[in-house]
Amino acid sequence: MNILILHGPNLNLIGNISADLGKRITLDKINTKIRRHVRNTETELKVCQTHKVYQAINFIQRNRNWADSLLFAPMSWAQYEYSISESISISGIKTVQLLFNDGYQQINEKDSIFSKIATKTIIGKPDSVYIDGIKFLQNLT
Repeated sequence: MNILILHGPNLNLIGNISADLGKRITLDKINTKIRRHVRNTETELKVCQTHKVYQAINFIQRNRNWADSLLFAPMSWAQYEYSISESISISGIKTVQLLFNDGYQQINEKDSIFSKIATKTIIGKPDSVYIDGIKFLQNLT
């Protein structure tokens, strides 16, 4: 299984948010945990973090034939980035939307434009929601 992981805007600063909440979660720690989880499985990953819409669209479009699915934490894009939504829809990639709770994000599932196109939305803490998303995708096959 081939999974694209797209970290949306400002996730490179999740360490600052987590520090304010008394946690020690960073994007590097999240990525390390994800890679450890898929080690010794038949799951391949391509990971991208960007603030730029065109880079997110390029990442999806360039990898659409390689990828079986997309794990996507849209952050603020969840409210207004219809061009990314359209790119996901056109590509036909099964998508799991990841939203964070406990003070990490102000967007809920009903406010996200990606809820309509996502195969599933998973809401939780950043240090666990990615693994939950990967497990869900692995169980689909």
